[in-house]
Amino acid sequence: MTTSALHAQLTQTLGRVHLPSLGEHYQGKVRDTYRQGDRLVLVTSDRLSAFDHVLTTIPFKGEVLNRLAHFWFERTRHIVPNHVLDMPDPNVIVARACQPFAVEVVVRGYLTGSLWRDMQKGTHTAYGVAFPEGMRKDESFPEPIFTPSTKAQYGQHDEPISEKEILARGLVSARDWARITEAARGLFLEGQKWARTRGLILVDTKYEFGKVGDDLYVIDEIHTPDSSRYWVADEYEARFAKGEDQRMLDKENIRQWLIRERGFQGHGTPPAIPDDVRVSLAEKYLAAYAQLTGTPLALEPGDVHARIEKNLKARGYLK
Repeated sequence: MTTSALHAQLTQTLGRVHLPSLGEHYQGKVRDTYRQGDRLVLVTSDRLSAFDHVLTTIPFKGEVLNRLAHFWFERTRHIVPNHVLDMPDPNVIVARACQPFAVEVVVRGYLTGSLWRDMQKGTHTAYGVAFPEGMRKDESFPEPIFTPSTKAQYGQHDEPISEKEILARGLVSARDWARITEAARGLFLEGQKWARTRGLILVDTKYEFGKVGDDLYVIDEIHTPDSSRYWVADEYEARFAKGEDQRMLDKENIRQWLIRERGFQGHGTPPAIPDDVRVSLAEKYLAAYAQLTGTPLALEPGDVHARIEKNLKARGYLK
């Protein structure tokens, strides 16, 4: 899609989701969840969040996230079951209702992003992880590490937490934590393997898990540009050697813009996001989708909310 077409879509993005007849409603930073008995209808909006603030909307962002998450869920079913039951619209997943764990599992292959910023501030010890001495920004770890965080409600902040504290506070049982970390490691290694075949590095990511009875499921989203960091593989070594920033196809682009251009890291009132920055991020998300799947998205410009209503009615989810 052309830059001008993305600019035209700025007025049609999906910011507010209003589908009250779908059931009990919960609004997250990006997703609106409606409960219907033992299933959930998850609508992925075009809202953009960073540093725990919802900032603006990005053209087609919700569709990219939803389609790419579905792509990865299908590719990783052999590692751990997921919550997906149906995808009645490009922005919607119907899912099995699971009891979620109150912890986000963050897996990192490289020292970068928020972990690097934590290390600069000396707050990285909160994770209870031993880091090799003398590591440089963007350097790879010998093995992937886990840096979990609490799962905060909308409007609150996720907090770093160690495995020891997770178990001590009873947020997850020892047995479930062992199962979760085994599944997360398997998902991450599978993601890294596939990304490499597509010319990208899966740098780090976050996973959420839930249970139905004693059965473990991966939920929410996986390996999207919102939940994961992707670098262009063939430029990594040269950029790392020179101490240059990596070329990114993920949400870190907007975090870096906020830090460098507006001096914003979550405190105070978020700045307005110019239209050209919104469109540039849309282009990066679309590029990530095309490179990971091998197929560019065939996008349908127009009123996203109206299309969702139409498709949900056609499939019997909405009256």
